Amino acid sequence: MRLVGPSGEQVGIVPLAKALELAQEYDLDLVEVAANARPPVCKLMDYGKFKYESAMKAREARKNQAHTVIKEMKLRPKIDPHDYDTKKGHVVRFLKQGDKVKITIMFRGREQSRPELGFRLLQRLAEDVQDLGFIESNPKQDGRNMIMVLGPHKKKTEAMAEAREAQAARKAERQGQPAHADEAVHADEPADEAAEA
Repeated sequence: MRLVGPSGEQVGIVPLAKALELAQEYDLDLVEVAANARPPVCKLMDYGKFKYESAMKAREARKNQAHTVIKEMKLRPKIDPHDYDTKKGHVVRFLKQGDKVKITIMFRGREQSRPELGFRLLQRLAEDVQDLGFIESNPKQDGRNMIMVLGPHKKKTEAMAEAREAQAARKAERQGQPAHADEAVHADEPADEAAEA
């Protein structure tokens, strides 16, 4: 077999007995890394440490992985202006977080005969958030509902990175200032007394 040493150096082609002897000498495991190669390749390593490091790398990769989420917002054609602003605020927040937003207009009764109301409402919402997102799928009627999907301009990973930076900045800002304003006043008093003396 072809043997690779603990620090990645090539030991050369050695018999199995010699490789096992070297493994015992270094107090390491003999691990086959390429079984299909001719001759097979084995490496001297601490297998437990190797598995642990692999698991940590996989966990870190999952942590940085972005999951695309589709958030849903439901509206009615005759929505109150204040309610519209609230719903628009939610859509803005979702788009800033890098999520797609599915907007559904629900029609009831005679409202179904006026689909243009829903269409105009969806167009208005798309114009209000055009700096954060774009229309990924145009409004289309689906039974009693009209559906439109908005996609964010920013990728989820970019949004997550910005959120982490903002959180770190807030944390640093909090640690740099005293917890209460009273503490800042009391911290100045001894210096004033020393100046008077």
